[in-house]
Amino acid sequence: MTLKYLIQKEFLQIKRNAFLPKLIVMFPIVIMCVIPWVMQMEVKNIVVDVVDNDRSTGSQQLVHSIEASNYFIFNGQKTTYKEALNEIERGKADVVLVIPQDFAKNVAKGLTPQVLIAANAVNGTKGAIGSAYLSQIVMANALPSTAAIQSRVSTLMLYNKHQNYKLFMIPALLAIVMMLMTGFLPTLNIVGEKEAGTIEQMNVTPVSKWAFILSKLIPYWLIALFVVTVCLLLAKLIYGISPAGPVWLVFLLAMLLALFFSSFGLIISNYSDTMQQAIFVMWFFVVCLMLLSGLFTPTRSMPHWAYLTTYVNPMHYFIDAIRTVFIRGGGFHEIAHQVWALLGIGLIMAAWAVQSYKKNS
Repeated sequence: MTLKYLIQKEFLQIKRNAFLPKLIVMFPIVIMCVIPWVMQMEVKNIVVDVVDNDRSTGSQQLVHSIEASNYFIFNGQKTTYKEALNEIERGKADVVLVIPQDFAKNVAKGLTPQVLIAANAVNGTKGAIGSAYLSQIVMANALPSTAAIQSRVSTLMLYNKHQNYKLFMIPALLAIVMMLMTGFLPTLNIVGEKEAGTIEQMNVTPVSKWAFILSKLIPYWLIALFVVTVCLLLAKLIYGISPAGPVWLVFLLAMLLALFFSSFGLIISNYSDTMQQAIFVMWFFVVCLMLLSGLFTPTRSMPHWAYLTTYVNPMHYFIDAIRTVFIRGGGFHEIAHQVWALLGIGLIMAAWAVQSYKKNS
């Protein structure tokens, strides 16, 4: 019964806060409605300058192929390479294509012409992918036999067949929302009571440490259920995307992640004296966990020492499991390893949260 009233106290505190209820409702809505449209790795609108030193029908066909591409913005033809490079240095172009003399003659003779592609690699992703796109167009025009072979090659996508980047990003956004909502809010809870002085009233009561910490955790687990439900409904209504696997596994994974982050937030709150200190410590760990989880880049691309951190990173287990369920349609058997890892890490952090709370009677 004591736990019941403590939970009621937590919900009353949240309700009386003029900002928190609005944040809990609006944050997942804004994230799911806006971010999937802008957060994608597909590179488009690459500005291209062309230097045509051949001035032949074949070279003009190559230029027209670039103009017709959906990935490029044709910025016109320049007279010299130096002039085109100056456009890159001024930020008005991303890639320069230099077509050599006798381009069409070499193609007609079956020779491979040497075409120069110079890309602005300040943005490495845009430079690399833009160069690759442009190289494919050049190869198709310079080596018709290669283009004919490529046209007979078909690629079978086993998962996410239409390469819809929103389907790939929605599980990642769900992880970010869960991390911020169930991580930062508990972090500010106890330290907020310390600053307000209300924690002293709780310390002189006969409430056990387990009951006190559970009363802090359970409301955020319920908030996590609400957030996941809102995110899944918005994904279905706005994008027509729903999990390919069992929905209950999505909720299970979300609750296990909420167990970790809410416990971790309370640990930081127990050791912090001010909100500023708690926010900065939590932000440090959140950024590290997020960037080392495989959320944006494959973990196998990391150095070996950095890859070893994924074994203790709950975000990595969650991302791996949620994409298996959401995109591949995997069941519990396929994600059992991640589930047990999340449960183990979450229980350790919950026990630490209880142990770190100092109750002075």
